[in-house]
Amino acid sequence: MSTFPILTFNTIFKSVLWGGKRIAQFKGIPSQGDHIGESWELSGVPGHESVIESGIYAGKTLPEVLKTHAEEIMGAHVVSRYGTEFPLLIKLIDSADDLSIQVHPDDALAAKRHNCNGKTEMWISLDPAEGAYLYSGFSREISKEEYRKRIADNTILETLGKYYTRKGDVFFLPAGRVHSIGKGNFILEIQQSSDVTYRIYDFDRRDAAGNPRQLHIEESLDAVNFADVNQATPSMIAGIANEEEVIADCNFFTTTALAVEGEKSIDLSARDSFTIVIATEGTATIVGADNAVTKLTQGNAALIPASMPNITVCGNCRLVTTFIK
Repeated sequence: MSTFPILTFNTIFKSVLWGGKRIAQFKGIPSQGDHIGESWELSGVPGHESVIESGIYAGKTLPEVLKTHAEEIMGAHVVSRYGTEFPLLIKLIDSADDLSIQVHPDDALAAKRHNCNGKTEMWISLDPAEGAYLYSGFSREISKEEYRKRIADNTILETLGKYYTRKGDVFFLPAGRVHSIGKGNFILEIQQSSDVTYRIYDFDRRDAAGNPRQLHIEESLDAVNFADVNQATPSMIAGIANEEEVIADCNFFTTTALAVEGEKSIDLSARDSFTIVIATEGTATIVGADNAVTKLTQGNAALIPASMPNITVCGNCRLVTTFIK
């Protein structure tokens, strides 16, 4: 099998009610607007496909290239599981205001209702404002009846686990876990490729037309894991120089953190999977097995194809990588 080149992509910016200005600042680029809540760094979601930034495939979308090079890019075992659909979605999130309380369905429920994947995800806290917090899971067990009642009387927050975020915190959120990102967080999100969200509670906010935002309370009942109590405590990235550290490991993705000082070689030969590399601090120079050089600036992602057996990262930077076992 030939070595497919490393791919980088144009960012997709999303303007939302609760967004801010920090994503462009983090990336060191001109403002993209006053309410940019998300940047989709790598996506195969229909209608939101990432476009390749440079090289011989520049201007093509990721799904277009996967139609003819799926095994080279994704690896044989990933293709056997997902076909030519790219299975992960990578985002930066800037919450200038509170996000809604929400939950995502698992694979079985999402397939039944929406003919798509469920959404298990993870958050890495990159730069929280002082006092920023988020909600993850329940603080105690509640019934469906209490759940409905507390949404109706605006007290559902009292039943959730609340965590004040620190830089380097890692939260794992399996499908079914009720959650919300609070005001002042700046987060890297890695998730299954799915855009299905059930909005449970939204602080009585209105959309641009002055209408209450749609809630999905009844739809959420079959998605919520009501036994998900006190399971959401975050872990913390250690950040030991040149040591790759596993920070999440599940059926849908394995994620590592790596603080590079000088030079670090990474052996990818046993993975039979693509590897996504995201620069979370500083600039990384990635030298591929084909000796081609890719500059990865802060806030951007590169897709290392499964056919590439190794890479060398040079610079002083912090990276997050993710792949499928």
